Amino acid sequence: MNNEPVLLGRGFYWQDLTVGDRYRTYGRTVTASDISAFVNLAGMIEVLFTNAEYRRAEAAIKGNPSPGALVFALAEGLTLNATAQETGLAFLGTTMSIKGPVVEGDTITVEIEVLEVRQESKGDRGLVKTRNTVRNQRGETVMVYEPLRLMQGRPA
Repeated sequence: MNNEPVLLGRGFYWQDLTVGDRYRTYGRTVTASDISAFVNLAGMIEVLFTNAEYRRAEAAIKGNPSPGALVFALAEGLTLNATAQETGLAFLGTTMSIKGPVVEGDTITVEIEVLEVRQESKGDRGLVKTRNTVRNQRGETVMVYEPLRLMQGRPA
């Protein structure tokens, strides 16, 4: 008898997913330190992200805006933690459309809809395409992207 506790949080195997399945992640609030750290790490030192006086006087987006790349990274973190822990093998590409700004203090969630599931040439793997819709706390869509992932199959 095995007394080891069951590991929770493992992602889906590709065979567990069906076209039309929908999931939603927990929320994640974007903080000033998230924006600052990302902008500095990525070298995105444009005035929109680094100059509060410019934002107050000139910018079309009010508040402290988040780069779209940061929103994508946070959305991917939420998505992978919810769906692909230990089962995601590779990110193969995406299409993306940014629909609106995300600013400091906004909380994002991701709704994931399965668009395509197919077995890969190696039978123990599958390709999964989803539509990931990122929304803020007001339910406004701020980003939509459709990643294609290589996912692990259920162990034999």
